[in-house]
Amino acid sequence: MQSFHAYIDTFNAHVGRSTFGRIFRLEGSGHENEIRHTRLTTEVRAGLTSFFTMSYIIAVNATILSDTGGNCVCNDKNDPLCLENNDSEVNRNLITATAAVAGFSSFLFGFLTNMPVCLAPGMGLNAYFAYQIVGFHGGGLISYDLALTAVFVEGLIFIFLSLIGMRQWLVKVIPVSLKIAAACGIGLFLAEVGLSNNAGIGAIAGSSSTPLDIAGCPDQFKDEFGSCKSHKMTSPTMWLGIMGGGVLTAYLMSYKVKSAMILAILLVSIISWPRGTPVTFFPDTEVGNNRFEFFKKVVSFQPINRTLNALDWNIAEKSGHFALALFTFLYVDIIDCTATLYSMARFSGVVDSETGDFPRSTIAYCTDAFSISVGALLGCSPVTAFIESGAGIAEGGKTGLTAMTCGLCFLISMFFAPIFASIPPWATGCTLILVGCLMMRQITSINWRYIGDAVPAFVTVMFIPFGYSAAYGLIAGLMIYTALNGMIYMTKVISRGRIVPDDEDRREYWTIKPAGRLPWFVSASQAVADRVRRTPGSSEDIALSDRDSEAEWRYRERIGSNGSHRELEAVIVKALPTDPRHEKVFTKMGVHEMR
Repeated sequence: MQSFHAYIDTFNAHVGRSTFGRIFRLEGSGHENEIRHTRLTTEVRAGLTSFFTMSYIIAVNATILSDTGGNCVCNDKNDPLCLENNDSEVNRNLITATAAVAGFSSFLFGFLTNMPVCLAPGMGLNAYFAYQIVGFHGGGLISYDLALTAVFVEGLIFIFLSLIGMRQWLVKVIPVSLKIAAACGIGLFLAEVGLSNNAGIGAIAGSSSTPLDIAGCPDQFKDEFGSCKSHKMTSPTMWLGIMGGGVLTAYLMSYKVKSAMILAILLVSIISWPRGTPVTFFPDTEVGNNRFEFFKKVVSFQPINRTLNALDWNIAEKSGHFALALFTFLYVDIIDCTATLYSMARFSGVVDSETGDFPRSTIAYCTDAFSISVGALLGCSPVTAFIESGAGIAEGGKTGLTAMTCGLCFLISMFFAPIFASIPPWATGCTLILVGCLMMRQITSINWRYIGDAVPAFVTVMFIPFGYSAAYGLIAGLMIYTALNGMIYMTKVISRGRIVPDDEDRREYWTIKPAGRLPWFVSASQAVADRVRRTPGSSEDIALSDRDSEAEWRYRERIGSNGSHRELEAVIVKALPTDPRHEKVFTKMGVHEMR
């Protein structure tokens, strides 16, 4: 065993020193920005973990989107045989399409950004696409083909917004506590998904009397809405998921076993495959028989002949509904994906504490946007960064090799879809709960000392799982933050600074002009405006055109109008907000000696 570990260490060291290791900044590569504790085998293991945690999307996304009927047409909409056959054909097309777009986008994202974040058609957006835009069997606002066109155009708009820097600027402008709260809320959202029926262990379900209710009963005791009428918390599959996927995984993680999550998912899946057991994924029902028949194929490839390039550009007839769908996809996806990407970047430790940005952010956003348009060409709803990527990050993934490994697994799964579509949800449910636990550790970094930061952050954390949307949770937090702090600011202005909160000095520093570079078009506009209104020889004009930040601008402007250096220092210390990013300004001015 020791010789095997020594061989693995030697192999990882050799890969790290190679050109391949330098490209991905592995430890030992000699790159000036090499990432510590990164090894090829760790990245591959993390990618496999992300894939097994995300693989449910292959079957779930296909099932949701096939409820629209796709672009299949039945002359008699009441003919159940026609509808069933069409749904089955569209479903198999979408299984291949989902695996293909997830594989392509994850591999491309990992290669171009060197981040351990995987992409796939997003949950929530696919349900909105299927049930509100297209409708069940095409009974919604617009047709399936026209909805795909809206998704395709949305991707192109995203590319434009990313290139001009608007998406990056949005991330920087969001207050730090809200960004941390979004990551924690996504952790709770993951835990809720892991507890739910469709993608988890089935411990909770919706209820007619309360928003959520305890579930965990066998299928025969569920009503038509999935709620348990009796025998709650007695489901064998739920307890298999808890003990095999949850307790066992946590036990292995306590001993730093590196493949804990993957081993638990495989163990629970293998136990669930034999028929005739209380925990089988293939019960003796019509649904179970269909699953088992598909599972027995093992190797199967379904060509994408129904949903490939099904875009409909005849927008004029339903231009209003098309615009509504496009706008909704646009604003929900830009908030959702931006929040998720930032949260995953922060979880993997690559966010710059000064600028609030992460490396290659422009490429990351453009790749995500490009993947949205590619997904539409294959017949899928919008592609987004998957929060389940946190499982791979928790397993040690730190580079794009994690996402590339996950992408290769998705591409391979196009040919082994029967196997990967048969991983039961209770095998991955507790993995999501544990990842949510790991993501919640950041909650102590929220500024709980000042009510103007704490309340909006709490609303964000609370609203994401209960609203079942990262986008709407962040929007709710931003609205509360703007309203609350806006009222405090107006009170301060009207009272001329006499009425202020007692603990205002504890508030988190925030400015509409955050650190880092401005979007290029904003910088260009400011340069033109400054040049137009500048008077040659004015010290104030020099300060205006040369300022790097709000605090430094105040410093230079007052130098031009006040000759007393000592008085200037005292004034500046009182005026500047307590922000560690401006420590360099204090140092230049000799404030430390004065203190």
